[in-house]
Amino acid sequence: MRATFKKSPRPYSLIAKGDVAMPVSVGDIAPDFEAIAHTGEKVRLSQFRGKVVVLYFYPRAMTPGCTREGIRFNELLEEFEKLGAVILGVSTDPPEKNKRFAEKHGFRFLLLSDPEGEVAEKYGVLRVTRSGRKSAERTTFIIDRDGVVRKVLRNIRPAEKHADLALEEVRRLSGV
Repeated sequence: MRATFKKSPRPYSLIAKGDVAMPVSVGDIAPDFEAIAHTGEKVRLSQFRGKVVVLYFYPRAMTPGCTREGIRFNELLEEFEKLGAVILGVSTDPPEKNKRFAEKHGFRFLLLSDPEGEVAEKYGVLRVTRSGRKSAERTTFIIDRDGVVRKVLRNIRPAEKHADLALEEVRRLSGV
């Protein structure tokens, strides 16, 4: 499938020719995918059915914003786990870079690699710079135990307590 640039509200979005990539919205079934975790294991979203999933896309490992964001998710990990939630971070970085990122900051949740941008494209958050570099928009999908998207956090800045907003939504879903 050949990709072309098309104007969209998100600058430099990759839109497949003849196929407009529609963002995943509240009420949609979360598209299943398989990706390589920073630990080397293959992970499928569907293996987490029965748990709330916080699926967060981040642009690039080792950058200040993504580091702040990952550290905060890591600080709140036990609270997410008490509510039966798992955190999955996704970027277009290769597994080796995500591994260095996780080890450097002691992240205890999975960082998934999407080097071709296929997962980000499925969720409608893939962007491509003018130079052709693929990355994901900083977006979080809160997925319920049945695989239904219950909240989408878009255009969030790491300084706005992205992880805290996700935790609030997980608490709401859990009735706490």
